[in-house]
Amino acid sequence: MSREYYVCEARTAEQAERFDEMVQAMKNVVHLGVELTVEERNLLSVAYKNVIGSRRSSWRIISNMKDEGDHPDKPEIMEKLRKKIEDELVEICKEVTEILDKELIPKATTSESKVFYYKMKGDYYRYLAEFQENEERSHSAEKSAEAYEEASAIATVDLNPTHPIRLGLALNQSVFFYEISKSPEKACQLAKTAFDNAIAELDTLSEESYKDSTLIMQLLRDNLTIWMNDSSEIEDKADD
Repeated sequence: MSREYYVCEARTAEQAERFDEMVQAMKNVVHLGVELTVEERNLLSVAYKNVIGSRRSSWRIISNMKDEGDHPDKPEIMEKLRKKIEDELVEICKEVTEILDKELIPKATTSESKVFYYKMKGDYYRYLAEFQENEERSHSAEKSAEAYEEASAIATVDLNPTHPIRLGLALNQSVFFYEISKSPEKACQLAKTAFDNAIAELDTLSEESYKDSTLIMQLLRDNLTIWMNDSSEIEDKADD
């Protein structure tokens, strides 16, 4: 099959919301050994985002579920399902990070694609750190931090502050600081700096990326509002 065939297959699978098939189609493109186009890169990202997203959501639900005493085996059933979801999450994240390390990052020739892939690597190690414990969590958190730093080093030099990939990196890296590193000050500082820098250069925003960039800026501002409220509540409690 041709590259064009697999891309068409991925687009069709996306429209039908068949994301496992979409992943497979884009893996077929990756295995051709070519550098992905912007569209192909986005298709790959969307495919895996949906495949991982449903499982992350399931994990949160099962982890917050209470044993209502409707059956004596309910706790065991809940734990069994939670473990199954975690195994699937590990498998998907491992697959993504291997594709990035072995295929996509080595072939990336533009700063934009390098930032995109390192950010993606940071994201999938962050997803692991969300549920792992002890040494496994520390390892995934460290790998996530390293990937985000790699992306940030390139983005700061080569991408405009209003570029949606640079803004998306700041958004996700700040979430990493807040949720995984438990560093609310660093999270707020990064989000605020990214937002302020983008605001200062709004006149450089291209028409095609206006919608994406302004949406991410809104998300940065929303997170800042939530995080600053949370930290003020913590300070209030500490003063009691």
